[in-house]
Amino acid sequence: MRRPSKSRTPRISADSQRLSAMAQAMALASSRHEERAWERSLDMLIEKLLRTDHQNTLDSALDKLFSTDPIAYDVLMESIEAVSSSAVVEHDGKRYDALLIAFPVLAWTRFAIFSGTVAADTLITLAAQLHAHVLADETRVALAPMLYSIDQLPRTHAETHALTLRMAQAALGNTVLKPMAHPPETAPFLADTRYLLAAVVAPADGPLFHWQTAEPGQDIITQRQSAIEALREQARPTIERLLPGCGVELLAPEAYYVACREADRAIRPVSVHSAIHYLTHILSVEPNGLSAIIGAFGDEGGDMRVDEYRISFTLRDQSEVVYGIVWPLYGQEEDSEEPVSASASMTLAVPPAGAEVDIPPPITQLVLSLRANGITDIMRHQERFAMEFCEDCGAPLFCDREGELVHAELPEDTPQASGHLH
Repeated sequence: MRRPSKSRTPRISADSQRLSAMAQAMALASSRHEERAWERSLDMLIEKLLRTDHQNTLDSALDKLFSTDPIAYDVLMESIEAVSSSAVVEHDGKRYDALLIAFPVLAWTRFAIFSGTVAADTLITLAAQLHAHVLADETRVALAPMLYSIDQLPRTHAETHALTLRMAQAALGNTVLKPMAHPPETAPFLADTRYLLAAVVAPADGPLFHWQTAEPGQDIITQRQSAIEALREQARPTIERLLPGCGVELLAPEAYYVACREADRAIRPVSVHSAIHYLTHILSVEPNGLSAIIGAFGDEGGDMRVDEYRISFTLRDQSEVVYGIVWPLYGQEEDSEEPVSASASMTLAVPPAGAEVDIPPPITQLVLSLRANGITDIMRHQERFAMEFCEDCGAPLFCDREGELVHAELPEDTPQASGHLH
């Protein structure tokens, strides 16, 4: 879910040129009629490229537009995500709409966070809970028999599209999906996201979700929120059994890319909480006995775009960095010159349902998360640092109070750590 790398050199093919041109035309359309016409043409070309696994063609077009036309880039990215996570499929002579959804789970622990194969009876229970609360009556659903870590999710849009089609056919044919044969290893973080994936299938143009069947005049937003809360409450014991020893928070099941982006953002304050909780226990200190040092990091270049904040933790009044975590920036998020003192004076109030929300800059969210977990001594470096990593272990380097980039190391007499969070 990260922003595109500036280091890739796009190779522009004829199809990449067509993708770029149609995305720009769609962005410039002055009517819904014209916009939808371009959208249909664009979607058809994207689907053809996804089915034939021409991911490089899509990437080249995205890279070109990212640097030349940000609005068209957003149009093309939205179209690629929509087509890769949905499909129109046929079964027994009837047409169905399919959508890949993700049900993210935020988990934190001092021990290992499970990922891997999920038992069939658990999948049946979760499918019933989804149907009972959020899916429309005429839908069918197939759950992937995996609890995914981010390292195990599809890596490309073409892989996502292939998975969507395979799961949609399983939902229609009532067949059992096989778990991933050799899933990639998962890094042992203190806080991480796990994902349940499902393909929801409905008769063509029919509703996918329960709240789509609301009568005119009903409060659809309230219905949606109530349905999701009911699902969270009923599914929590099932999810907790999958993740023993973990604290968990269930997010809303939504369209695949939307859910993943929401999880990317939501895990950040959880990571702050779990890191501070871990350090206070392993070092036998109170939160106010720790100091936090924030540095902005990005790829070297003319604009030195900030890609992430790295937070160094030290024992208060000591110089050695004992631990570090990363707060990545996503999408349109940007660095802010907001000082720590100003950020700390803000609050994150919960808005009324349906109200527009002014989201504070990421640095403010970070400082508020540190304050909420008892850290009172917070320093922010104003300079921007290059993204540097340890040559031996690959871990990110963190800035100390003097602005030197160092490896985060727990004191030698610290009990053996059960995980790490970089």
